Amino acid sequence: MLAELNSFLEQFPLWQAAVIVLGLSGFAAIAIELVGVNLAKRLVARTESEFDDILFEELRVPIIVSVFLLGVYILTQSPAAAAAVGGPAVLNRFFGNPSLTIIIIAWGWGLNQIVNRSVEELVDDGRHRDFAPVFSNVWTLAIVATVGFLILSLWGIEITPLLGAAGVAGIAIGFAAKDTVANFFGGLALYVDDTYKLGDFVMLESGETGTVVKVGIRSTTLLTRSEVLVTVPNSMLNAGKVINESVPQRRKRIKVPIGVAYGTDIDAFEALLLDIADQEELILDSPTPRARFRGFGDSALTYELLCWVAAPTREGKARHNLNRAIYQELRSAGIEIPYPKRDVTIGGATAPERPDTPISPPEPDFDG
Repeated sequence: MLAELNSFLEQFPLWQAAVIVLGLSGFAAIAIELVGVNLAKRLVARTESEFDDILFEELRVPIIVSVFLLGVYILTQSPAAAAAVGGPAVLNRFFGNPSLTIIIIAWGWGLNQIVNRSVEELVDDGRHRDFAPVFSNVWTLAIVATVGFLILSLWGIEITPLLGAAGVAGIAIGFAAKDTVANFFGGLALYVDDTYKLGDFVMLESGETGTVVKVGIRSTTLLTRSEVLVTVPNSMLNAGKVINESVPQRRKRIKVPIGVAYGTDIDAFEALLLDIADQEELILDSPTPRARFRGFGDSALTYELLCWVAAPTREGKARHNLNRAIYQELRSAGIEIPYPKRDVTIGGATAPERPDTPISPPEPDFDG
């Protein structure tokens, strides 16, 4: 078909052939913009999904650019045009290859944007998509590598020597950036293991807690209760212990320790604890709160009030409210909260006897 088109264009002068080809390609691009785009808008407007809208918006520019630059590429294949500029090599170098390079970049950018925006849509909807940002970053690297490979091949740059040099450079970079490489594979391992996802509340081995707000190739970012961002390398998360308090359910059980004096009516005390838990708004009704007698302490009967909150982030406020209410109610009920007491007995020693005759102080010696 390209040969037939070149035969048709040979009967026109070069400038007329260029006007015809570029005019047709420009007209096709405008037609796609006016007709095809409007038709596609009507089709995607009938669906509730956002993914077809993303597909349409991101593929619109690559398609129009490809249709228009296709005319430039067709001109580079014309023998008359090649003869006018000094040969096909010159024509391809200044017109053919640049147009194909722009097409490759446009399609690479569009495909990358489709995946990245789809990932953002999944995260915004709150759907269960673990480590979606990691997949987005890996996809971006793959697109960049593919586009680079195609452009180098298009311009006739030999890739084999580059691959050999890349192998040697890769070894050197591997030693120099071993931490970065470890973080990258640590992130992939966390993704495969399904350790956590965006929005989960986690506790690190160091004791720090926070909500996962960003998952990258190199690190994971947590937002603490103090609204401080903590960035943790993925290699450390992969090697250490991570407690995910948001799975399998977001609710969390809290334990409030309390001690009462020996001799306390434990039935009345347990009923008082359960009544306090029932009146606290942050405590869930199901599972029901319960009081547990844990043991006999040195100076108190040790108890724990066990109850549940809707999310780990509510633990601090709920514990504060319970402690206040327990202290106030125990004071009102006259129940003693004991504290350690120690009786010190001193024995085995007698007071010295006082002499019957008082001892007078020695007289001063004035002779010396």
